Amino acid sequence: MLRLLSLLQSGRAWPAAELATAMEVPPRTLRRDIDHLRGLGYPVESSRGPGGNYRLVAGTALPPLMLEHDEAIATVLGLRLAAAGGTGVDLTAESADRAAAKLRRVLPPALRRRTDEMLAAVEFGTGEQPRVAQDVLNVLAAAIAARRCLEFAYTGKDGPSSRTVEPMRLVQLGTRWYLYAWDLGRRDWRSFRLDRIGAPSKTEVAFEPRALPVDDVAAHLQERFHSPKSLRITLTLEVGAAEAAARLHRVDGSFEALGDDRCRYVAYVDSFEWLAVVLTLTDIGFTVEEPAEFGEYLARTGERLLRGATR
Repeated sequence: MLRLLSLLQSGRAWPAAELATAMEVPPRTLRRDIDHLRGLGYPVESSRGPGGNYRLVAGTALPPLMLEHDEAIATVLGLRLAAAGGTGVDLTAESADRAAAKLRRVLPPALRRRTDEMLAAVEFGTGEQPRVAQDVLNVLAAAIAARRCLEFAYTGKDGPSSRTVEPMRLVQLGTRWYLYAWDLGRRDWRSFRLDRIGAPSKTEVAFEPRALPVDDVAAHLQERFHSPKSLRITLTLEVGAAEAAARLHRVDGSFEALGDDRCRYVAYVDSFEWLAVVLTLTDIGFTVEEPAEFGEYLARTGERLLRGATR
């Protein structure tokens, strides 16, 4: 289909036989492909008879973007999610709107209407997660691709420090981004939160990539951050996944949509007390799926609070 559109966008009127030869298909297949283009909204004119030809209507010379309905919807939702901070990268709504406008210009009318409907209907909560500046992400990605060492300032739990590393991977966990790298000063593998990295600079020092200590860096970091001491609690929340993510940003976890107004929340916490406080403050209806001990803790706490309120 891209080949056919490319030929039609040359501006000339193509005799049917010549166009079929250029496409290396029989005339019947060409007619079916032309009908498919028309169904997608591309205005292809044709004239019948011995000199019959096909021509794309003037004003449709933009490069075609051949997306299925679900692909187009995924694209516009990704743009809106990025603007709302769902990727953890500091992008503006203006940049996403510009990208969406360019996308509209190269979509056929039918898909354009569908994506316009989706953009008008969907809204993502912004939340308050740490945001990563896009220029920081760009510098790190360029250093990884060029195999050049990185220098940056880092503010960790032990305070500020200067680091020189061999960068290997950028990893997103939830809305947080991490750099996984070989720390030349510590002589060991380290992970760095991107929102704590300052003034990164790609040096001219090249390096040969070391063998990674694990096959799946993202899974490795997930396991590290959720140590055996962490508690895993699964809840059903009476709000949609997007709203839940915006209101429960204080607790590390993941969300699975169960419909427009319900979702499953898997939370990782150090204590029952902390999650109970957060759930109370957010005022979200919920049901405990597991573990049973968390439900029992809430029941005991609720009874104690009720006794205090009725004295």
